Amino acid sequence: MAQFEESRRSPTRQRSGAAEPGASEPWTMRIVAACRRIEDGDPPPPLDEIARAAESSVWQLVRRFRERLGVTPREYAAALRLVRLAGPVAAEARAIDRVFDAGYRSVGRGYAESIRSLGLPPGRLRKAPRIDWWVGLSDLGWLLIAATGRGICRIAFGDDPLILRDELAATFPNARLHHDDGRLRTWFDAVRDQILLPARAIELPLDVQGTAFQARVWAALRQIPLGTTTSYSALAERLGAPKASRAVAAACAANPVAVVVPCHRVVAIDGSLAGYRWGLERKRALLGREARGKAGTPDPAAG
Repeated sequence: MAQFEESRRSPTRQRSGAAEPGASEPWTMRIVAACRRIEDGDPPPPLDEIARAAESSVWQLVRRFRERLGVTPREYAAALRLVRLAGPVAAEARAIDRVFDAGYRSVGRGYAESIRSLGLPPGRLRKAPRIDWWVGLSDLGWLLIAATGRGICRIAFGDDPLILRDELAATFPNARLHHDDGRLRTWFDAVRDQILLPARAIELPLDVQGTAFQARVWAALRQIPLGTTTSYSALAERLGAPKASRAVAAACAANPVAVVVPCHRVVAIDGSLAGYRWGLERKRALLGREARGKAGTPDPAAG
């Protein structure tokens, strides 16, 4: 059986010997820690080991993980393996090396999964890029972060890691991409922590390309204090272009860097959420957490 095969025992039997939630850390932080164990493992540790570290039963961890992130720990580990297999690699890399580097324990398993999910064997997947990228789960869905040598060029939410990767490739069709476990992993953790428990403005290097007006709007967005909002028309006024509220809205919609460039803090003049390229539910959640963080009120979903 696979390491992440969820136990088939009944919930009652599984609960009998494990610590209940609230023993030391809220579930939000325990799930983040579980994600990091899965992401860091090569291969990921057994599920019972992750559950012990979370002071939880296996059944309880799987239930909480699925409730918060929409997948089980085993499904998350499998998705990460597939993303690594699909990610471009150096031209001289052999297909067999690619399979094992992605975390598969057998060549046959890696080839079968590559053909089933990607339509190509590992040896025919695209060459490695030169934009670095990393994808993982936040509790607002899958989160992709990508960067050039100068800084972050894309942060995006999504429901499918492979679609996020394909969108990155489509956005930078001439780029050479590289799945990065170092620099970008550190930045990813910082963004994920900010999404969970926003406390202060997040400062990371950026390398975003846009028109001169878009660049002015994106710079102004980073000046909106955490826990507050402004309207498109008020932001246009601040930029000295009071008639350009629609252009401001368009620049917000074109923002390629979620959270770090906080376009979610711009709302309609009547206070309604208006739009958000990664979904209004995510915008509502981000604003709610930031407001609670400013007021010092705990997030009810973090328990």
